[in-house]
Amino acid sequence: MGAQYEVRGNVAVLTLDNPPVNGLGFDTRVQLAQGVERAVADAAVAAIVVTGAGKAFSGGADIKEFGSPKSIAEPNLLSLIKLLEDCPKPVVAAVHSVCMGGGLELALGAHYRVAAPGTNVALPEVKIGLIPGAGGTQRLPRVLGVETALNMIVSGEPVKSEVLAGLPGQKLFDKIIEGNVLDGAIAFAAEVAAKPGPHPRVRDYKVSHRDPDAYFGFARNMVKGMAKNFPAPVKCVDAVEACVKKKFDEGMLYERETFLALMLTPECKALRHAFFGERAASKIPDVPEDTPQRKIEKVAVIGAGTMGGGIAMNFLNAGVPVVMLEMKQEALDRGVATIRKNYDAQVKKGKLKQDKLDARMALLSTTLNYADIASADLVIEAVFEEMGVKEKVFKTLDEVMKPGAILASNTSTLDVNAIAAFTKRPQDVVGMHFFSPANVMKLLEVVRGEKTAKDVLATVMAIGKKIRKTAVVSGVCDGFIGNRMIEQYSRQAGFLLEEGCTPAQVDKAVEKFGFAMGPFRMGDLAGNDIGWAIRKRRYVEKPHMRYSKTADLLCELGRYGQKTGAGWYDYVPGKRDAIPSKLVEEMIEKHRAEIGVQPRKISDDEIVHRLVYSLVNEAAKILEEGIASKASDIDMVYLTGYGFPLFRGGPMCYADSQGLFNVVQTMKKFAANPHDDASFWQPAPLLAKLAAESKSFT
Repeated sequence: MGAQYEVRGNVAVLTLDNPPVNGLGFDTRVQLAQGVERAVADAAVAAIVVTGAGKAFSGGADIKEFGSPKSIAEPNLLSLIKLLEDCPKPVVAAVHSVCMGGGLELALGAHYRVAAPGTNVALPEVKIGLIPGAGGTQRLPRVLGVETALNMIVSGEPVKSEVLAGLPGQKLFDKIIEGNVLDGAIAFAAEVAAKPGPHPRVRDYKVSHRDPDAYFGFARNMVKGMAKNFPAPVKCVDAVEACVKKKFDEGMLYERETFLALMLTPECKALRHAFFGERAASKIPDVPEDTPQRKIEKVAVIGAGTMGGGIAMNFLNAGVPVVMLEMKQEALDRGVATIRKNYDAQVKKGKLKQDKLDARMALLSTTLNYADIASADLVIEAVFEEMGVKEKVFKTLDEVMKPGAILASNTSTLDVNAIAAFTKRPQDVVGMHFFSPANVMKLLEVVRGEKTAKDVLATVMAIGKKIRKTAVVSGVCDGFIGNRMIEQYSRQAGFLLEEGCTPAQVDKAVEKFGFAMGPFRMGDLAGNDIGWAIRKRRYVEKPHMRYSKTADLLCELGRYGQKTGAGWYDYVPGKRDAIPSKLVEEMIEKHRAEIGVQPRKISDDEIVHRLVYSLVNEAAKILEEGIASKASDIDMVYLTGYGFPLFRGGPMCYADSQGLFNVVQTMKKFAANPHDDASFWQPAPLLAKLAAESKSFT
């Protein structure tokens, strides 16, 4: 671990060795600096090659040290780059596989750079709310030109080494090396060592633009329009402008000051929280990372409707064969036609090539017979959300599926333990709750039953990664993590209507806060009849639980949302635009009069915080009950499945940013509202405890 040192011929080879991506942690930086000094002191060494072990040159900062004193301890990355740049012997960076962030900045400090084809090159700091902080904004424009460099820095997206090497006038790569990149780099280093110095330094390269004022003005406007809630992208433009208009050292100072200022912004903290939260979601406290996994080579999906077809597409996209089962041939034909239509739309938009479409469709087979799915390694049911229907399916699966097959349910609210009990193999049963549309939405709630085996859990989490989902583990409860919380959010939205709001006012306030969609537009999209079915169940199971009657009245009018052309809003056929409905407003006004409520003016701030804090309070109960193992898992559910604003980091991160003491005080004010439900605003014990101890969720 760190940096290995060896001498081959007259070339010293320093190999970064800090798996998995050779992060530039403190020990690695120390050993790399020592290696450079050792090579300089050795008269037999004429040149130095810096490379990376395994499957990366370097992915940049070591995320295990991120934000800690170790991350900036000397030699910090800036000092290390200066050491390479000022080295009296030529330094060659041999990059391959991954060269990103601080790894690319380190390579830019070398005198020469050679690359293996296919190397992913990027400065992705903008994705965690920062700009590059070790010279990336000042050196990359000097080797790639201002416009190419700015596009890379603002987007944070990787570009292949051979694409960059093919740009006219580029000075990033001196050579693309086919075959063994290290052997090629050593030969190249011996070659340049034979030439008289001094060796080129990127900081000395000239940088210019034919019309900088117009270009940076245009770039700034474009970026502001695309990233209005994030300060970092615009600061990237400012830093590259400083590269063009200031001397190198002044530009470096500007970059560093900007980097440090962004570190303290709430947006940066939220993005870093999401970055680490996504990685932490795959870690389950009592399931070791080396838990053996079951082999998944073939998947069966029960149901060819919207959910079943969407689920199947995820596996087809990942190259996994899928057999789809239905009761009737017409349903199968419709399902296959929908999948093909979705792929055709991607081809038309240029997002998918025709040969890829053909390859994916070739992996799909269909059947009307359970015997034909018996050999599948994983079967996912996506049938009607009713326990009797699930029982029939799982009893049949228990009879036909091979031993060791994983039996998964896509249920969004039903009891996974009860479903598992329909089989003689409850250890093989798990919930895999995909979100609609399943081929688009990133979230996968993995529901762990009481008897779900650890290897089943480990396998399903790995599958989630393979099909590019953010998989989050939930325990068994009504609605799991996401839908259990959204029910409280929807209850508050109903109370707001009774007290004086219109659906449009509530939606606009929440969307201005940053949600992708307000509660009433969301209801119309999902189908208001789904919530109605849940409320009917609640009236029997939890008669003490208060709801506004407005949603029931809406459903009694047959206004289920977009699918019926009318819900909380009116819709024009073929369009999704939500048009405020006079009929709905009259219905709400009539209901207010019947329950004797005088409408009042309600501020956007009250709307937002009643809705968001309802999520937070229920989430605190979920944490306390162990349904979620950590607060960041809840945030990942809401960021990837419910349109919570990324720049706010999720409900738990947002509550922490406001201070839990303040959250509790605001909840007390809401509890005093005679038209709300006072018991609803009783702080969850965990929330009350953390607030009293001045602690946070995350």
